[in-house]
Amino acid sequence: MPSKPSSSKSPKREGSNPPPGFPRQYRCGKLRLPFNRPLIMGVINITPDSFSDGGLYSNTADAMAQADRLVADGADILDIGGESTRPGAPPVSAPEEISRVIPVIRGIVSRHPKVPVSVDTSKPEVAREAVEAGAVIINDVTGVSSPQMARIAAQYNLPVVVMHMKGSPRDMAKKARYADLMGELKSYFTGRITSLGRAGVSKIIIDPGLGFAKTAKHNIEILNRLDELVELGYPVLVGASRKSFLGKILGAPPQERDAGTAAVTALAVMKGAAIIRAHNVVMNRHAAIVAASIRDRKV
Repeated sequence: MPSKPSSSKSPKREGSNPPPGFPRQYRCGKLRLPFNRPLIMGVINITPDSFSDGGLYSNTADAMAQADRLVADGADILDIGGESTRPGAPPVSAPEEISRVIPVIRGIVSRHPKVPVSVDTSKPEVAREAVEAGAVIINDVTGVSSPQMARIAAQYNLPVVVMHMKGSPRDMAKKARYADLMGELKSYFTGRITSLGRAGVSKIIIDPGLGFAKTAKHNIEILNRLDELVELGYPVLVGASRKSFLGKILGAPPQERDAGTAAVTALAVMKGAAIIRAHNVVMNRHAAIVAASIRDRKV
């Protein structure tokens, strides 16, 4: 297991320094992810059925136009996905997923070479094609559970987003039961960190998986106690953008949940989140900047 300094207290970000125990940055190919400020990961779903933007960017031209907008809005990372992970979503074959994401990844790498591209996939064959096309982060909702996926990350020495989820998107709603929610999450991530370390993967980003086998109450509990995950010593990614628990709180459809998402972003950054995954980059970037300024007592 890669060693990380630990602290009995919740890590604090002071000035421009990352929390104690955090890496200062992750190298990913020729690019880097600095953790001296919150990073915004802009979302592009090249799918017909994603819960928020399904069908909007289902061809390469539309997806590239959205990539241009997100970069102009200040996205630090672009996350490209070709398969919906909403509850009950049907599976997509690897060849179909590859045909959706690879042209877009190539286009982004060519047009925006300084912006790290993340591929949102649980299929090793898709990840390998994406990395060959220029992706430098693997975002896997299954927690990099496949040994083949771990080998790819180790081979290319790339960061991986390790998400917590019970079951699969097809059946996760039935598995949202926990005797000790945070205890289970911490045990899961500790186990994944150890296992991936043995496989040669050390650049790990933790994602608690809001909405993935989690009820609205579970999501709220995780957000209130996010600093407990930060204490594990790895960057934490929060993906709350437009999710159903915000709809439950606000009584609003996905496209009207951006302000609610920004509220979560502010809280998450105050608690130590390193990366915010969002559809509305401008609003969440501003929320993250202000929250970090308040947290660090620095203007």
